Amino acid sequence: MSSLSSSSWGIRTSFQLLTPLILLVLVISIFYFTQDDNGSSLNKLDPLSPLSSPSLSPPLVNNNEVIRNNNNDTRKEEVEMLQKKCDYFSGKWVFDNETYPLYDGKRCEFLSDLLGCEYFGRQDLSYQYWRWQPHHCDLPRFNATALLERLRNKRLMYVGDSLNRNQWVSMMCLVDSSIPSSLKSMQINGSLFTFKAIEYNATIEFYWAPLLVESNADDPFKHRVGDRIARTQAIEMHAKHWTHADFLIFDSYLWWRVPFMKILWGTFESPDGVYKDVEMLKGYEMALRTWSDWLEIHVNHSKTQIFWMSLSPTHERSEEWGSTGSPNCYDETQPIMKQDYWGSGSDPNMMKLVEEAIENLGKKGLNIELLNITQLSEYRKDAHLSIYRKFYDPLTKEQLANPSGYADCFHWCLPGVPDTWNEILYAYIFSSL
Repeated sequence: MSSLSSSSWGIRTSFQLLTPLILLVLVISIFYFTQDDNGSSLNKLDPLSPLSSPSLSPPLVNNNEVIRNNNNDTRKEEVEMLQKKCDYFSGKWVFDNETYPLYDGKRCEFLSDLLGCEYFGRQDLSYQYWRWQPHHCDLPRFNATALLERLRNKRLMYVGDSLNRNQWVSMMCLVDSSIPSSLKSMQINGSLFTFKAIEYNATIEFYWAPLLVESNADDPFKHRVGDRIARTQAIEMHAKHWTHADFLIFDSYLWWRVPFMKILWGTFESPDGVYKDVEMLKGYEMALRTWSDWLEIHVNHSKTQIFWMSLSPTHERSEEWGSTGSPNCYDETQPIMKQDYWGSGSDPNMMKLVEEAIENLGKKGLNIELLNITQLSEYRKDAHLSIYRKFYDPLTKEQLANPSGYADCFHWCLPGVPDTWNEILYAYIFSSL
């Protein structure tokens, strides 16, 4: 009995000695596995880290976090990684009358001249309440103050045709209410329109160059011409105004929509100029080559951030979306809900030429972001100016009797679709931090 008792006591004693050791190993293991590589616990992960997302969806580029971590706490590579995971261009329109529109169109002083459909009598305002929702992520909420701070001592410039002007006006309306009247100004100098936020020493500019290269349509106010003539080898007259911009947003599409473009070799002033009708795609390619050559040589590759807005679709043939009413966008009040709808007004061959030009510049060390807003805009047959716009010539009785005949199915009401283009641009601007 004494031998058995002694043995039992020895086992108990050994177990009691082992217990603290086992507990110590468990504590160390738990502590080790709840650390990240930098020694911080999981519940203190950087909000931009993919591990911090409870969802399997691609992580959201949280603009507020980008702003808070602007003191070099957020790695540029990390933000770019998140940007690549978010396809902002694939999604759907969601009706949202709680958080949209992003501004009050009646209070934006820049809309009264052309783009304010409500100002010109449109009663149905549902076009203002649609929010673009990417399939696997969210667009960062537009923050005017954050953007202005990002633009402090910088120039953001839109260059192109009236669709880019449409987007420029949208951007001014997006920031307008955040700037006191005494601290903003507008200046027009030829083709250059400059809106300045004085407190930030920041400018949001628009330069009228509908064909990018020099043309007979370069007057920003008087550009109604019969035959459009382009000097596809000449761009300096325009481009000298872009050289020192920090952000450049280009577009050129609408004015090229003719079967043939008249190309001029020489100057408009010279009687020795040579004119030739060139197939549109060939002329477009020639202009893009001149534009590319200029950017490669004259733009600061490390300073300037460059974007190209893909073509803005038109809605001139209602049979394409199955309507039996108006022949075009006139009187349309709802978006197209058919996934991947594509109308005949959007030319993929022109888009391909732009993609090739951007790809070639990338090989030469100049990166340009192509913001492919075409598909998301294809759905919005309801959001064009239609008849709710300024007319520079009085309408005839025949026109008044047939409103669809003078409906503008090219440009967009504001607030509206171009605001979404700028939300996407905003996300890309902050992704470069």
